[in-house]
Amino acid sequence: MNNEDPLSMVNIARDVAIVKHFRKNKKRKVFILTEAFPFMFIGIIKDVIEDMAVLDVLTTSVPALEGKEWLIHIHSIEVFYIETNIGQKIPDLKD
Repeated sequence: MNNEDPLSMVNIARDVAIVKHFRKNKKRKVFILTEAFPFMFIGIIKDVIEDMAVLDVLTTSVPALEGKEWLIHIHSIEVFYIETNIGQKIPDLKD
């Protein structure tokens, strides 16, 4: 009999699916909201290393943190949107 917690299994499946989705969309623009500071990122997915997304950050909620490479743990992402050839474009949020 399997003693795995069903909720834990769902969370693992979610994380695996998000990692695959980010890998599939390298070099695309992404909008990410996290629960931790600086809360919001807009950037280009540069790479995915294990469960970390590597972003070239264009915009954050703190301008001093922009223009840098950030590693974001997939598990800390609350909401994301990846720009593709279909659907809405992510706007440039500069002054």
